[in-house]
Amino acid sequence: MTNTDRVVLITGATGGLGRAAAAAFAAAGDRVVLCGRNEERLSTLAADLGLPAGRWLTVAADLIDPDKAIVAAHVATDAFGRIDIVLHLVGGFASGVPIVELDRSATQAMLDQHVGTTLNIVRAVVPGMIERGWGRIVAAATSASLTAPAKSGPYAAAKAAQEVLLRSLAKEVSAEGVTVNLIGMRAIDEQHEREIAPSTKNAAWTTPEEAVSAMRFLCSDEAAAITGARIPLDGRT
Repeated sequence: MTNTDRVVLITGATGGLGRAAAAAFAAAGDRVVLCGRNEERLSTLAADLGLPAGRWLTVAADLIDPDKAIVAAHVATDAFGRIDIVLHLVGGFASGVPIVELDRSATQAMLDQHVGTTLNIVRAVVPGMIERGWGRIVAAATSASLTAPAKSGPYAAAKAAQEVLLRSLAKEVSAEGVTVNLIGMRAIDEQHEREIAPSTKNAAWTTPEEAVSAMRFLCSDEAAAITGARIPLDGRT
């Protein structure tokens, strides 16, 4: 796949998926911007991965705050000149309460975590991509947004709304050289349980390496015709 020293902003970088993405994109020659809420954890991640000097940056920001998302984008742009790719991997899961017993704040928290952070980071980054005529956005999606499991209403609704937001964005920027896609997973198999102890429970889980492989392709020049897609990585059922 084409590699031209691109700048990759990874949100939720200290999670298992963010860690795998940072390692893979850095190894391919890209510069990585590690974004999360805890500066110490971000710096530890960079040290653990042994990222080369001058090829990485940490930005501590809570992307629920639109102003902090703008600052994060500015810090990355000031350091590296641009942001070519956004891997939006912010996590956050809440379940266990029936719909009729829900407090409104629980739903709002999930909307802020998934829809709010998504809206804020694309507003901060996409205009620059459009100006340069090239950009890639890939976000982590979940099968819960399609299956709507019981007692997971706020999470499933928020992730479904996130998908619609990004698929709409894909249509808005399709003629600008910017693609927007999602990768769908049921669960992220950080410990490779599917391989170590296979079962019906973990058969459809996705390893971080599988997810990152899909991200790498979607961020390539070869995938320029793919946008507004939801790529399912949970098909082992």
